[in-house]
Amino acid sequence: MNAPRISVVIPHYNDLHGLALCLDSIDRQTIDRGAYEIIVGDNGSPCGLEAVETVVAGRASVITVAEKGAGPARNGAAAEARGEILAFIDSDCVAEPGWLAAGAAMVKPGMFIGGHMFVLPPAGKLTGSAALELALAFDNERYVRHAQFTVTANLFVRREDFERVGGFRTGVSEDVEWCRRALRLGMTIAYCGEASVGHPPRPDWPALLKKTRRIQREMFLLNLEQPRGRMRWVARSALQPVFIPSDFMRIVRTPGTRGARLRALGALIALRSWRGGAGLLQSIGIRI
Repeated sequence: MNAPRISVVIPHYNDLHGLALCLDSIDRQTIDRGAYEIIVGDNGSPCGLEAVETVVAGRASVITVAEKGAGPARNGAAAEARGEILAFIDSDCVAEPGWLAAGAAMVKPGMFIGGHMFVLPPAGKLTGSAALELALAFDNERYVRHAQFTVTANLFVRREDFERVGGFRTGVSEDVEWCRRALRLGMTIAYCGEASVGHPPRPDWPALLKKTRRIQREMFLLNLEQPRGRMRWVARSALQPVFIPSDFMRIVRTPGTRGARLRALGALIALRSWRGGAGLLQSIGIRI
């Protein structure tokens, strides 16, 4: 059999419903099914391999990855890829039909691509946390164009370039760290608005705080690897409240947040305050 041109890489951990929706969205891609393969890197899900394979239903290869973390799960799946292009997406995400075609058309040797990200509208009553994420989360165009990194939930790179850069690390912000490493090797990053992927919002404050705590810890450790990183982290932490007014205006301007804007403001104040306080504690050696 001829190798497919594209390998879709999906890390997974115990989210059968999300994985099913993700695979369904990849089934709806506009390019020929023979042009791509799907590889799921399962991170030892407690639901069991049989349950994962039942959801996959022959649509993908399932690779068991023992080392914990989304990064190792991606690395393990990517190691099995046969395609010349790797298309990374997360198992709780939904790809728009033109996602693969657009990203694969744009990526080239020496370049990696970050695609458009949007927050999926939640079902039921809109919580403050979900409204906050609708307005502020996953601004991947800004990440790519201004911060020079892309989230790993929507990343295209040629397999030979990925192998040259190396896999994702654990313990630090893996998307930022991998992109910085790629750029240091002379690669370039570009944005593809037509390669679009949706991500569900965190439904409530405990889920939002869990996500924030993880990102805060990973970004702090990554900052410590940079010159004057601790000093910059202190400044970043102290400035957190300054961003509340502009963030709230983005919430007000975001369609779909009407009726939840005051709840979103409460979540925003709590989030910025927590990040500021936690960051200052981290800078003096207190773990969060």
